[in-house]
Amino acid sequence: MKISPAVLLVFISLPCGCLGRSVPDPKDAAKAYAEAAAKGNGDAIYEMMTESAQKARSRDEVKRLVASERTELTEQAKALGAKDTRAEATARLRFRDGEETALELKDGKFWITSAGAVPGGARTPEEALDQLRRVVARRSYAGLMRVLTPATRAAIEQDLRSLVGGLEHPETLPVQVSGDSANVNVVGGHHVRLKREGGVWRVDDFD
Repeated sequence: MKISPAVLLVFISLPCGCLGRSVPDPKDAAKAYAEAAAKGNGDAIYEMMTESAQKARSRDEVKRLVASERTELTEQAKALGAKDTRAEATARLRFRDGEETALELKDGKFWITSAGAVPGGARTPEEALDQLRRVVARRSYAGLMRVLTPATRAAIEQDLRSLVGGLEHPETLPVQVSGDSANVNVVGGHHVRLKREGGVWRVDDFD
C-alpha cells in the first residue's frame, strides 16, 4: 500500500444537495493520518476509516495490521510531511437513481470536473445516447426524465398525471372482458389493455 509523496487523495461521499455546507480541509486529514501512522496508532487510524471500511475490518484487526506494517507506515508519514506533498480532495455526488458525479475540491469549494458528468449534461449527441443507455439499463425513471428535453419531459409527466387521475376509481371504469383479455377506456383519452396469465391479471399495454 504505497502513497505517492506528491499527492494524497481524500475521498468524500456527498448526498445530493449538500454542496453548500462547509467541508474539512483535506490537509488536516492528511496531517492527522501522518501523525497516526508515525506513532503506529491503530485506534486513531481506525477512527478515520469509513463505516463500510470499519465493517470490513474490526478495530483489533486494524491495530494488528498497523503493528505489522509499522515500517511502511513510518515511510508514509515522512512522505506526507514532505514539502512537495499536496492534498487533493474528490467527492462522489450520488443522485437518488444511483447516478454518480465526480467533483474536485478547490479553494474550499467543490467543482464538477466535466459537464458530461452531470446527468442530463451531455455535450455531444454520443454522450446523450450513452446517458440514455445507462438510465434505461438501470430502469431509472428519474434518470430518464433528466435526459429528456424539457418539452418532452413536461408532455410525458402531464400524460402520466392524466392517466393517474383517470385510474383513481378503477371500479367505475367500463372494463370489456373477452376470455383472458380485457380492454379499458380511461377518462382523459387513455386506453389500457389487460391480460390474464396463470389466473393473474396484468397490464399488457397502455397509452
